Amino acid sequence: MGSPRAATRRPPEKKRPTTTLQRLFELDSITNSTQTTSATASETETEELLSLITHCTHSIFTFTDPSECPSHQDLKRHKLSQILSTVRLRKNHEPNVISALVKMVSANLFRPLPAPLASNPCSVAMSDPSLDDDATAPAAVPVPAWPHLYFVYDILTSLIMNCDAKVLRAHVDRAFLSGVLTLFQSEDPRERERLKNVYHQLYSRFTPDRSFMRKAMNDVFFRYVFETERHVGVEELLEIWGSIINGFTVPLKEEHKLFLTRVLVPLHKPKGMHAYHRQLAYCVCQFVTKEPALAGVVVRGILKYWPVTNCQKEVLIIGELEELVEVLQPEQFGELALLICSQIARCLNSWNSQVAERALYVWNNERFVKMAAQSMEEVLPVVVEGIEDNMRCHWSKSVRQLTENVKRMLEEMEPAMYGKCLEELRRREQESMQEELKRRDKWERLLKMATASQLACVSH
Repeated sequence: MGSPRAATRRPPEKKRPTTTLQRLFELDSITNSTQTTSATASETETEELLSLITHCTHSIFTFTDPSECPSHQDLKRHKLSQILSTVRLRKNHEPNVISALVKMVSANLFRPLPAPLASNPCSVAMSDPSLDDDATAPAAVPVPAWPHLYFVYDILTSLIMNCDAKVLRAHVDRAFLSGVLTLFQSEDPRERERLKNVYHQLYSRFTPDRSFMRKAMNDVFFRYVFETERHVGVEELLEIWGSIINGFTVPLKEEHKLFLTRVLVPLHKPKGMHAYHRQLAYCVCQFVTKEPALAGVVVRGILKYWPVTNCQKEVLIIGELEELVEVLQPEQFGELALLICSQIARCLNSWNSQVAERALYVWNNERFVKMAAQSMEEVLPVVVEGIEDNMRCHWSKSVRQLTENVKRMLEEMEPAMYGKCLEELRRREQESMQEELKRRDKWERLLKMATASQLACVSH
């Protein structure tokens, strides 16, 4: 008989976990407990943040009052640092937190500013325009409360960058924007630098308020140019405008062209122009680069405000004209060649050696010489007269040497035309001398007749 077949055993089946009603209650209790704990922690953190903000809102220190306690000042600085850390970490804040932060920033930043110093060339007209850049540099007056304001500006910057623009606009109104603009009159360059970044960030994020912000800046420029000539923040405001102009689309809007003619060109008028000329020249150059047809308006406007007694401004504006020539097309320069070269020729004969040398250095610019060569028949007679006057009369040896170099270059470029212009110049000078002789002879005859008449009256 065969052996009995071994019975095959099945592996024991695993028990399926049974989800009882009790187990569901336990899971729901754990989830609710976790959510409650998280919500409680978040509420606690928000309450702590609001407490810090409230303290910093109502505790204002000037750092000039002897009665202020240094330990309280340090405590506020520590709390501002805590607020800054929290604002940087959290991207989305509750509306009540944003509102409290904006109130705290307003309470700390918006304050009465001292009157501008009379020694600041951008706040008041200079009495001696012959001073150099170092002697007339704006005086830096540090804000005593900067240890606190430093953190406040960081908090405001983080708030602008981390919050949604629409949510932030509900709490940052136009009065706040106007207050920020007013602070550009601060004498502390550190504060103006932070304000420049803050105002530009607000302009970038608050698209509906851009027109208002541009108009507000223009009002500052108008008041500075035509009323007070007192404002230390023109340089920073023009830097903001430089980035704004860089983003303009072509063709330019009429509003933007009016800004060029009514604001930027008249900014060449104030005596303190040297403090912000670099930024001003950049803005003007941006306009001409985007729309070369505006070159005529710019050049004629600059010539209208050309300084008569301020040699420092003359040197700067000659450089600006040279920069404009760099971006002009030949057809635009052809229309303005006589205006530009006539002014350069007048500067050649300036008794101030710096002005005369700067005007002569323009002829070392290859592009300027190349553009001027296309209108040489119109330009050369004016230039020749200035060169010959310098060779004969100028007191500065270096100016005479530079003039001789320019004369040699022009004679090599256009020998026949230069000779013709020189002959014409001598002919005019000869005629002028003859007229002068006639005038003197006439006066001598009149003097003799008057003397004879007087003697006749005495004899009778």
